[in-house]
Amino acid sequence: MLTAHETPLEGLFELECRVFGDDRGFFMETWRADRFTEATGAGVDFVQTNLSTSSRNVIRGLHFQAPPHGQGKLVRVARGRIFDVAVDIRKSSPTYGQHHAVELDLRSGRQLWIPPGFAHGFLALEDDTVIEYACTSLYAPASEGSVRWDDPAIGIDWSAHLNGAAPTLSEKDAAAPLLADLDSPF
Repeated sequence: MLTAHETPLEGLFELECRVFGDDRGFFMETWRADRFTEATGAGVDFVQTNLSTSSRNVIRGLHFQAPPHGQGKLVRVARGRIFDVAVDIRKSSPTYGQHHAVELDLRSGRQLWIPPGFAHGFLALEDDTVIEYACTSLYAPASEGSVRWDDPAIGIDWSAHLNGAAPTLSEKDAAAPLLADLDSPF
């Protein structure tokens, strides 16, 4: 069973997989096309799956791929916890520039479906956090784009999860443009 929770940003869903557990551990179905389509109304074909590891306080993002290689992503955590964020960068959207954030971990069975037209990023809340995401388009370096993780116009409250620590960023993420300076391709 899969339960989809609509967010204030059209097309963006928090998903809950049913977790079957006992003293031996647990089992959950992390992906099933028919149940995803039934729960969200969206049909998707995944063509690439990525696995990423991060240490505590690493921020990755906010990333996107421009059309014709725009990526939808189904994000889940295989170990640890993340503060996961999606930002609407669809120019014609009434929620352009707004974000939605959710904490994801393995045991909750929660995942985030991020359709094309959103920038995505996350903060690792534990060491050795493992994130897996299935993508609807292949990685295309020439289509890569980003938005600055701490853009005050977007207003993501990373500090509540950093507990006074400075985040660890890649050079590319630290130099990403503000949303106001982005000519969104969506």
